[in-house]
Amino acid sequence: MSAASTAPLFLLPVRVYWEDTDAGGVVFYANYLKFFERARTEWLRAAGTGQQDLRERTGALFVVAATRLRYLSPARLDDALQISVDRADTGRARMTVFQQAWRGETLLCEGEIEIACVDQADFRPRRIPSEVLERLLP
Repeated sequence: MSAASTAPLFLLPVRVYWEDTDAGGVVFYANYLKFFERARTEWLRAAGTGQQDLRERTGALFVVAATRLRYLSPARLDDALQISVDRADTGRARMTVFQQAWRGETLLCEGEIEIACVDQADFRPRRIPSEVLERLLP
């Protein structure tokens, strides 16, 4: 994993709240996954694909299949963060998304999140709906 060399596809501003921190006063490591999830959800919404609507119309769901994160510097209470979303690779039923958490010019955390498309009825893999791929491709 490394910092993206171009502007990300999507940025979401996030404020660190008391509930996001641990006893040491820094963001609890697992909360970066929550920040990343929110950013991916808003990225899809900005591209015209709400996850609830996608499920109702097509029966498709996006689920996290794998994660790999690297922690570089701590975020603290009240920090204003930017959470980025960049797609690294897209297949027929999976996509890998590269995400980063920034505080100003400081990279705090980065990760690769593998997203699988499954059928809501049985959670078996299925193709990502073409309309979604068309909206997400730059």
